[in-house]
Amino acid sequence: FCSFVVLLVHQSIPSSPINLNCPLVSPQVILVQVNPGEAFTIRREDGHLQCITGPAQVPMMSPNGSVPPIYVPPGYVSQIIEENGVRRVLVLPQQPEFHPGGHSPLHHPPPPPHAHLPAFIPHPAMMPPPPHLYTGMAGGVGDMSSQYISQYHPAHIYSEQDSHSQHGRPPFVHRDERTSKTYERLQKKLKERQGGGGGGPVKDSPPPSPQKTRSSPTTLDIHNGVGGKGLEAEQGQPSNTAAGPDKQTSRGKNGERLYFICVSLVYVPLELDEEAQALQALLSTISKPAVSDIQARGAVLSWSAPTRPEREEGGVEDDSSPSEPFSYEVSISYSGKDGKYKSTHSGEELSATLEDLRPATDYHVRVQAMCNCLQGSPSEAVSFTTLSCEPEPPNPPRKASGTKNTLVLQWKAPCDNGSKIQNYILQWDEGKGTGMFEQCYYGPQKQYRVTKLSPASRYSFRLAAKNDMGTSEFSEVVDLFTSCSVPSPPLPPELLKAGVTWLCLQWQRPTGSPKEDDIYYVLEMEEEGSGYGFQPSYDGEELSCTVRNLHRSTKYKFRVAAYNSEGKSNPSQVAEFTTNPDRPSCPCRPVIKGRVLPTSFRMAWEPPKDDGGAEVTKYVVELSEGLSGLSWELVYTGPAMEHVCESLKPGCSYQTRIYCMSEGGQSPVSHSTLQVQTPAVPPGPCQPPRLVGKPKAREVQLRWGPPQVDGGSPVSCYSVEVSGPQTEESREVYQGPELDCTVGSLLPGKTYSFRLKAANKAGFGPFSERCEVTTGPGAPEPCKAPCTTCKSPSCVVVSWEAPPCNGAPVTEFRLEWGAAEGSMQVCYSGPALSHEMKGLLPATNYFCRVQAVNVAGVGPFSEVVLCQTPCSVPAAVKDDGGSPPPPLYSPSTCLGLCWEPPCDHGSEITSYLIDLGERQPIAVGPVTKYIIQHLQPDTSYRIRIQALNSLGAGPFSHTFKLKTKPLPPQPPRLECTAFSHQTLRLKWGDGPAKAATSDALQYQLQMEDKSGRFISLYKGPCHTHKVQRLNESTSYSFRIQAFNEAGEGPFSNVYTFTTPRSPPAPVKAPKVERLEDNSCEVTWEALPPMKGDPIIYTLQCMMGNSDFKQAYKGSATSHHVHNLQPSSDYRFRVCAIRQCQDAPELSGPYSPTVTLSPQRSDVAAGGGATGSGSRAGAESSRPRRSLTDEQCAFLLLMVFAVIAILIAFVIQYFVIK
Repeated sequence: FCSFVVLLVHQSIPSSPINLNCPLVSPQVILVQVNPGEAFTIRREDGHLQCITGPAQVPMMSPNGSVPPIYVPPGYVSQIIEENGVRRVLVLPQQPEFHPGGHSPLHHPPPPPHAHLPAFIPHPAMMPPPPHLYTGMAGGVGDMSSQYISQYHPAHIYSEQDSHSQHGRPPFVHRDERTSKTYERLQKKLKERQGGGGGGPVKDSPPPSPQKTRSSPTTLDIHNGVGGKGLEAEQGQPSNTAAGPDKQTSRGKNGERLYFICVSLVYVPLELDEEAQALQALLSTISKPAVSDIQARGAVLSWSAPTRPEREEGGVEDDSSPSEPFSYEVSISYSGKDGKYKSTHSGEELSATLEDLRPATDYHVRVQAMCNCLQGSPSEAVSFTTLSCEPEPPNPPRKASGTKNTLVLQWKAPCDNGSKIQNYILQWDEGKGTGMFEQCYYGPQKQYRVTKLSPASRYSFRLAAKNDMGTSEFSEVVDLFTSCSVPSPPLPPELLKAGVTWLCLQWQRPTGSPKEDDIYYVLEMEEEGSGYGFQPSYDGEELSCTVRNLHRSTKYKFRVAAYNSEGKSNPSQVAEFTTNPDRPSCPCRPVIKGRVLPTSFRMAWEPPKDDGGAEVTKYVVELSEGLSGLSWELVYTGPAMEHVCESLKPGCSYQTRIYCMSEGGQSPVSHSTLQVQTPAVPPGPCQPPRLVGKPKAREVQLRWGPPQVDGGSPVSCYSVEVSGPQTEESREVYQGPELDCTVGSLLPGKTYSFRLKAANKAGFGPFSERCEVTTGPGAPEPCKAPCTTCKSPSCVVVSWEAPPCNGAPVTEFRLEWGAAEGSMQVCYSGPALSHEMKGLLPATNYFCRVQAVNVAGVGPFSEVVLCQTPCSVPAAVKDDGGSPPPPLYSPSTCLGLCWEPPCDHGSEITSYLIDLGERQPIAVGPVTKYIIQHLQPDTSYRIRIQALNSLGAGPFSHTFKLKTKPLPPQPPRLECTAFSHQTLRLKWGDGPAKAATSDALQYQLQMEDKSGRFISLYKGPCHTHKVQRLNESTSYSFRIQAFNEAGEGPFSNVYTFTTPRSPPAPVKAPKVERLEDNSCEVTWEALPPMKGDPIIYTLQCMMGNSDFKQAYKGSATSHHVHNLQPSSDYRFRVCAIRQCQDAPELSGPYSPTVTLSPQRSDVAAGGGATGSGSRAGAESSRPRRSLTDEQCAFLLLMVFAVIAILIAFVIQYFVIK
C-alpha cells in the first residue's frame, strides 16, 4: 500500500500531462493537500462536482491501483526523488543544464493511453467538510494504521524532461527547500504515530531501477482530481512550451479548473476491515454478462447483480446488505480477451447499449461491480462479433495521368465492413457542370481510362463501392482537367513596387490559353555584372512575385516563361528594373560658427558617412525652443551645409537637430542636438497705459501690462512720464515694479499725455505710445440774472448768458418760472440761451431764475428776477363746458341769455356786445342777463358775446346755437288700416309705427263713449294705435290732436269706423261609428246661434290620399255615409257656417280630421292637419277622451310657472352670485 501527499503548487496555463509510472499495490489512499487561497475540484460518485478551498487535506482512493497523472505547466519539469524506499515526485521550474547528484537525467517514453481506468474517487468516510477539517498533515495521516516510514537519506533524482526555460524561472533551490521541509514534517509526524513500535525499513535500501519505472502499470489522465477520458491526441508528445512567471489558470474539457500539483509518494501499509473485505468479495461474484440484439454497429448487454453464496446448511449469510446501491462499469476490448479494455458505460442499471462499434469485428466485454468506493474483480469476458454491412464511402478518385482527350483515374478500396467489395461505380457529369451525374464505369477494377474528352476542360467524378450487403455512399466530388497545348510566350514582367532589397513584379497570363488550363510560371533573374546569367527565382502559378535579398541601387534583368503539362514556352522579353537606394545615415553633429547674437546664430554640419547609394539632395534643420524637445519647427531645407537661424527670441534656449534626404529616403536625425543660449536685450515697448475707472478732477489712476517682448530677462522696473496740455516737457511721475499708479496734482478738465517704458537687467527699453487722458470736469459757475422782455400782455422773452464751464461744456440750461417766488417750476430745459414764455395773464407778476448743467453736475441758480405783464382787453366770455348757456325765457319769438363775467385783465369791463350773425349786434351794459325779442319762431340763431373795457374789445366767446320754439302743430289725418270683429288698427301722419319718446311732436287719440264724451285712448309720439275689446258690427267715433314744445294744437274732425261680424267658432273633432261594412255614422257637437243668426254645418270626406269632397251641408249634427269601401281609409272633418240676414255666409275653421280605418282594424285613428296645421285622432269604437278648455289652460299655466321658476333659479345662481 502507499499514500500520496499532494501539495498544490501553482495555477497556470494548461499543458500536456506527464504520466508517472511506478510499481504500486491496489488499493491506494491519496491525501490531497490544498494550500490557503487555492481550490481543489473533484467529481463525487453521484457525478456532481465539489470545490474544496484551502487550507484542507482531501483523502482520495484509487481502487485499481493507478497513479494520477501529473500536469506539468510550461517551464516546469517533474522529477522523481527516491530515498530509502520512499519515492517523491516533484514539479519544479526548469534550470538550464541542471543535473543534481551527478546523475544523468532519464527520459521516460510516454505510456500508451488507457482511458478505461476509473477516476480517483473521494473516500466517503474520510471526506472532509470543506474548508477546514484537515488542517495539518498529522490529521490526515493519523487515520491510517500500521504506519512506518524510512529514514531520510540522500536522494537519487530521475528527471522526466530535459527542456530549458526560455524566460527564466525562480531558483530551483527555493522549490526544493520548501518540498524538503514539508517532507521532513511528514516524517516527524509518522514517527510520533508509530511510537517506536514495529521494525523500520532497511536504512540503505537501494533505489528501484529505472527499468521498473518503465514497466509500471498504466496511468489515468485526470483534471484536478476529476477523472477524464484518455488524451489520445497528446500521447507521445511531451510539452516543450515555456511559460512566463505570471500566475494563470485554465479549464479542462468539462470546464473544470486545472491545477498543477506536486506529488510525494510515501509507502504506507493499509489494511481493510472485515466488512470491507466481505463487500469486496461480494462485488467479485458478478456473473458473466449476456449479449443480445447484435447489429453491425451496436449490441445490447445485460447482466445480473452479484449475490451472496449460500451456507453449507442451505442458509444465506446473515451479513447485512450494503446501504449504498451497486454501480457497474462496462469495459470492452477489440484486441482479444487479454487485450486492453476501455470503459464505455457506468451506472446502476443492469443493462447497457453498446454503440459506435465496428462492423464484422470481434469484441470482448466484461462488467465490474462497485459499491462504497470499493471495486470487485471484473466478470468473465463474453465475446461476440458484429454483423457485416455495406462498405465505407471511398475516397475520391485521383488523376493518374492524362492527355488532351483522355483521363486515367485511380482509387483505393475502402473498408469492406466484413463483406468483400465486388464492384465499383464511377459517375461523371460529362463536363456539363450541371451537377447531374451519369455512370461511366461499373466493375471490380480500381482504375479506369476516360476517352474522347475535350482539351483543357473540367470534368467532375464521384465513386461508390458495392458488396453483397449493399452499396456505399458516394465519395466527395472531385474536379479533374484535361491537358492543353504548350502556352505561348507571356509578355515581359512589369514592376509593381520597388524597395531597397526587393522588387515586386507581376505578369499576365499568355494570350490564347484557356481558363481551365493549369499554367505555371518560372521567373528568371540576372544581376548586372554578376556573370552568372539568368537564374530562376520563382516557380509557381501566381501572376506576381516579390524577389527579396537584393542589393540596393542595383539593376536587375528579369524574364518569365510559362509551362503546363504539355511543355514550357519560350521566355518573354527581358525587362530591367533597379532597386531603390537605401536611406542615408544621419549627418554629423552640427556646430556653432561665429558669435551667438540675440536673435540669430550660424550653424554648420558635415555630410553623412553613408549616403545609402544615392547622392544627398537636401538637408533639413529643425529648431526647438527650450530644452524639453517636445515640439520642433522646420527652419531650413536645402543642399547647403550651413544655415543662419534667425528671428529668435533673446535670452532663450534653443536646440537644433539635422537630418538629410536622398532618393533612398530620409535619414535618422542627428544623434546629439546642438544647444544654444541667446543673450538678453532690453525689453520691447509696452502697450500705452490705460485709464482705470472714471477720471477725477485732479487725479487719474493708470494701469498697464508687461511688454510682449521681455528681451530674454524678466522686467524689473517701469517708468511713467506725463506732459502738460500746453507744453511738451515731460516729467516722471512714477518708477517701480508695480503695474499701476495714481497721478495727482492735475488741473480739472485738462488733457494730459502719458507714456511708459520698461527695464530689465539689460536696461530700459523704448517708450510706449502716448496715452491722452482728460481730467474730470467740475460743475459750471452760476449764471448771471436773466433778462425779461414783454412782447405782449401774454408773452415774455427770457434770455441769459453762459457761465464758465469748468472743464466740461454746458449741455443744458434749466429755467424756472412761477407766479410766486417759492413755487417756481422748471418750464424749460435745453441748450438755448433764451426762451419765450407764452400764455401768460396780463397785469400779473411772475418770477424766474436759471441754472447751467454739464457732465460734472448742476451749477447753482442765478438771482430771482421779477417780471410784470401789462394790462389788456378782457378775456373771452366763458361757457359752461363748451355747451351754450340755457335760455332763461324762450317763447316762439324770444330768447333769454345768461353768462358769467370774464377776467377784465387789469381794466374794468364797461359793456358787452351780443352778435346774432346776420342781424345787427346788440350792445348792452355791464350786465350778465339779457332777453332778445322780435325773433322768428322755430328758427336757429348763432350767438356769441364779447366784453369791452377801456383798452378795447376782448375776444368773442365760443359760438353757441339757440333755436326759438315753433308754433303749435295741426292735427293729422286719421285712417283705419286693419280691422276685425273685436279690433281696429288706426294710423295718422307720416312716420314709423313706433317712435322714440324723445320726439318733439306727439299725438293724443280720443274715442267717443256711449254718453257722447271723448275719452283719451293714446298719448305719445307713435303714428299707429290698435283699439281692442270692441263689439262686432258696431260703429265707433274718433278724433286726434298734435302737440309739441310750442303747445297743443287743435283737434281734428270726428272719424267713424264700424267693426265686421265674427265667424263661428271651430267645431270639435267629430265621432265616427261604423254601422255596416259599407256605411258609418258621423256625429258632432252643435253650436249655439250667433246674435240671432242660425248655424249650419258642412261635412267633408276624403278616401285614401284623394282630395276632400263635401258629403253633407245642413243644420243637422249627424250624417249617415253610405257606399263605403271596406278596404279603404276614410277621413272626415266638419266646419260651422253663420247665415247672416243681410250679408253673405261666414264659414268658420274646420275641425280636426277623424280617420275611419278598414274593418280589419278595430280602431280608426284620425290625424290630419287643420287650417292651423294641428293634428288630432279618435277611435271609431271607443273615442279618445279629450281635455276641456279649462284643463288645457291650467296645463299651460303650470308649464309657464315651472319655466319661470327655472329661469329665476338660473339668474339667481349664475348671474347674481
